[in-house]
Amino acid sequence: MSTEAVPNVRRWWDADAGWSTADADADDAGTVLVIDSWLVDEGRVRGLDRHAERFGSACDRFSGPGAERTDRFMRAVAESLPARGRWFPRVELVETRSRTRLRMWLRPAPPRTATVRLWTATEPDRRRLPAVKGADLDHLATLRAAATTAGADEALLASTQGHVVEGASTSIVWWRDDTLCGPPPGPGLLPGITRALLGELARTAGHRVATEQATAADLTGVPVWTLNALHGIRPVTEGLGRFQDTDAGAAERWQSRLAALAVPAGASLIPLVNP
Repeated sequence: MSTEAVPNVRRWWDADAGWSTADADADDAGTVLVIDSWLVDEGRVRGLDRHAERFGSACDRFSGPGAERTDRFMRAVAESLPARGRWFPRVELVETRSRTRLRMWLRPAPPRTATVRLWTATEPDRRRLPAVKGADLDHLATLRAAATTAGADEALLASTQGHVVEGASTSIVWWRDDTLCGPPPGPGLLPGITRALLGELARTAGHRVATEQATAADLTGVPVWTLNALHGIRPVTEGLGRFQDTDAGAAERWQSRLAALAVPAGASLIPLVNP
C-alpha cells in the first residue's frame, strides 16, 4: 500500500506489513489507551520529536509494542504526512481483541481560534491517569461538551484543593509581570509539549519561568493563556484571570515565535528514531 496517508481514515501499522486500512470490526472492538496529536501546516511541525517521545513513554505503561517498534511507527507516520494543507493527525495505541496495535488517524485541522473562554468543572479533577494523553478520553470529552453547553470553549480542571491544574485539552499558564508561571509538574499533570516549548522561548528571551499552585482567586488580576498543539497560545477572555486588549497582541507575538520552531516533519525525528 502507498505510504501516502488517506485523510480522515484510520490506518493500522504493522512493523512487517506496513500500513493497512482499519477495518470496522477492529475499530468497534478496540479500546484506545494512548493518543497524541500535533499540527501539520504545509508539511511542517513543531516539537514532533517530543510528541513521539511522550507517546512512546505513555505506551510503555501498557503492554505496548516496545520502544523500537513505536519509534519505527512514528517514523512511518512522519513520512506519510501531507506536504500541503493543514492537518491534525492523531496516533493511537489501541487494545484490540488479541493484542495492542498502533494506528494513525489523519484529520484535517480545525480552524485556529485566537482566544478562549473557560468553564470550571463542577467537581475536582478525577482523571485516572492524567499524565497519559488518551487514558481518560471519554471523561474529558464529556467535560468539553459540558463547557460548550455552558457557552464556553474549554473545561478547566482543578484539584481537590481548588488549585488550577489544566484544561481538558490544554495546558494553563499565566504571567506575573515578566515571569511565566504554571502549575508544578507531577503525576497529576500532562507533560505539555507547547508549554515546554514556550518555557524555553521565554527563558531565551530573558524571562523567568516558575511554577506555583494557584486557585482561580489567585489569578484574578493576571493574564492567563491556554496552550496546545492545535491552537498554540490563546488568551483566556472569560472564566479565569483578567483579559485586556493588549493581551491579544502580546499572545500573537509569542505565537509567532512558536510558529518559527516548526520544521519539516521527517527531519524532526532524525535524533529520536533508530534508522
